[in-house]
Amino acid sequence: MFNDPVDVIPSVGEKTKEQLELLDITKVGDLLFHFPFRYDHFELKPINEIKHEEVATIQGQVASVPTVSYFGRKKSRLTCTLQVGVVAIKAVFFNQAFLKDKLQKGETVTVTGKWDMHRLQITVQQLHTKSFDDEQTIQPVYHTKGNISTKQIKNLVSYALKSSLDEVEEMLPKKYLAEYKLPSRRQAIKELHQPSSKTALKHAKRRFIFEELFIFQLKMQWIKEHNRKESYGLPKMFEEEKIKEFIDGLGFTLTNSQNRVLEEIIFDLRSPYRMNRLLQGDVGSGKTVVAAIALYATYLSGQQGALMVPTEILAEQHEASLKDLFGDLLTVELLTGSIKGKKRQERLERIRQGEVDLVVGTHALIQEDTIFQNLGLVIVDEQHRFGVAQRKSLRDKGLNPDVLFMTATPIPRTLSITTFGDMDVSIIDELPKGRQPIETYWVKENMIERVHQFMVSEIRNGHQVYVICPLIEESDQLDIQNAVDVYEELQDTLPNDIKVGLMHGRLNPQEKDEVMRDFASNDIQVLVSTTVVEVGVNVPNATLMVIYDAERFGLAQLHQLRGRVGRGSHQSYCILLADPKGDTGKERMRVMTETNDGFTLSEHDLQIRGPGDFFGKKQSGLPEFKVANIVDDYRALEVARRDANEVVQHNLLMNDPEYKLLRHMIESDPKIQERIFD
Repeated sequence: MFNDPVDVIPSVGEKTKEQLELLDITKVGDLLFHFPFRYDHFELKPINEIKHEEVATIQGQVASVPTVSYFGRKKSRLTCTLQVGVVAIKAVFFNQAFLKDKLQKGETVTVTGKWDMHRLQITVQQLHTKSFDDEQTIQPVYHTKGNISTKQIKNLVSYALKSSLDEVEEMLPKKYLAEYKLPSRRQAIKELHQPSSKTALKHAKRRFIFEELFIFQLKMQWIKEHNRKESYGLPKMFEEEKIKEFIDGLGFTLTNSQNRVLEEIIFDLRSPYRMNRLLQGDVGSGKTVVAAIALYATYLSGQQGALMVPTEILAEQHEASLKDLFGDLLTVELLTGSIKGKKRQERLERIRQGEVDLVVGTHALIQEDTIFQNLGLVIVDEQHRFGVAQRKSLRDKGLNPDVLFMTATPIPRTLSITTFGDMDVSIIDELPKGRQPIETYWVKENMIERVHQFMVSEIRNGHQVYVICPLIEESDQLDIQNAVDVYEELQDTLPNDIKVGLMHGRLNPQEKDEVMRDFASNDIQVLVSTTVVEVGVNVPNATLMVIYDAERFGLAQLHQLRGRVGRGSHQSYCILLADPKGDTGKERMRVMTETNDGFTLSEHDLQIRGPGDFFGKKQSGLPEFKVANIVDDYRALEVARRDANEVVQHNLLMNDPEYKLLRHMIESDPKIQERIFD
């Protein structure tokens, strides 16, 4: 029965079958793994143990004839008195007048609802129609779609449990069942759908949390090991003394964090295996210098390097800073969409002939006509801005080149393990010496005049200002209108000699670059923008960031925006203009003013927003779990990762019969192929 189509169940007709398909239920066995997303607990409690506003279940005797009053359009209020022991309480049913006949005076009834301790009143959500002793006290609640109801799902699941549960195979080796005291797969499935007790349900959840995380981590570790074994390349040979000389000539001392990360990268470059590493570092932590040293080591080994960034102006900025850094040591060239015609052809020929040691560019690097003579290292900056296919295209430009991805978005350890589990991860978690922390203030809208005065003060001191407006809705028009309003307001408010610029998502790339160049050269003193500057150019002269309606942003985004200032030697400031109504918004503002640490903020953001929204809805890579939650189940994730690593390192998937099902599940997963090097 397990693999039979769902319409073999007598109660499933064509319409129900279509509704079930919306829930990805096509076979009888799929019902067994359509787990409840929550449970209603109907546990009788004495009134003196129920907390105010808690949802509770109470049993009592109907002590008065129920009355119904009507208000509004088709709205009703049914009330009666229940005698619960020696206490009389009021039971209120909204829009359930039809229950009046079921509340006969003198009868004992059981109700569930929100308890008001001060009024001795329960607002009833459910009247239990059968004897409470005969009803399960823990009731599963399922996700539904279309016209199908939770009750229908329950009945279908019940059928599947009777007909197909015996066909469910155990996935986990006996070792883990014994070591972690986990129930069998069949037992856990039954308990998740039809809990016999709170304890049994807890252990069933524990079982599937571990199973889901363990299988996912096995996939990640398997990909990582497969890529390592299949990605032989030539180890890079270079004199470390020359690397040391280059570092000594930088004019500043690397932080301990930079040195640690650099050791990891140098080890990878010398290794016969292809590097596949993610470099995380907060805004301004010095990732670019580390990347430059890695590129220099690649040059010393006789190979070319490539640095791909998301925007032209960022590419230009990197080219300028790298030329300044390397001087005459090596040849740096720029390759972007704006370079056309004869100039482009000449540059492509020089790259092909190996006359260019380091190419900095945008998507132009992955065009078919861009051919490297000997590409040894690929660095992708702000890697989340490029798709998997784009990153792969650049990697394929060489013969197994080392690959280093960089991001300034501090990623919580939980998401790092989950999303980038197939990569090595390096973290720069300290700022260079001499960097002054950005002072952050939260002010209400009624202080806008003082904010304007502070903006003028900073500009009179020779500095510049960012002003950020939010995307109010998924509407370009509203987005632009909001920025335009603020832009016009500042033009009217600020002195005439202060030039105000405007940037938003509707500008084409050339227009955006032009505005940013004017701002970088101080032809514009105040840049009003939407979040398109979140990942932008380095303007050390900008010392003030003003963010309108700051409560509309997540912590990670606020921190990214704040990182646009504080890049020079001057004290910088961030002003959050916000009047949050809810506790979540107030908490965000409080946390922002208390810490400049991006990793601390990212953990807070993950707790507040959850994993699904951390990267934004369009970001792929986050797994979907039915039972596990990577925030709440962090410890289980760590255990699963450790166990999975042990399995892969000891080659148990291939050699131990107990791992046969797990191996089949991993090898047959099409998503894995996307993350395996060719």
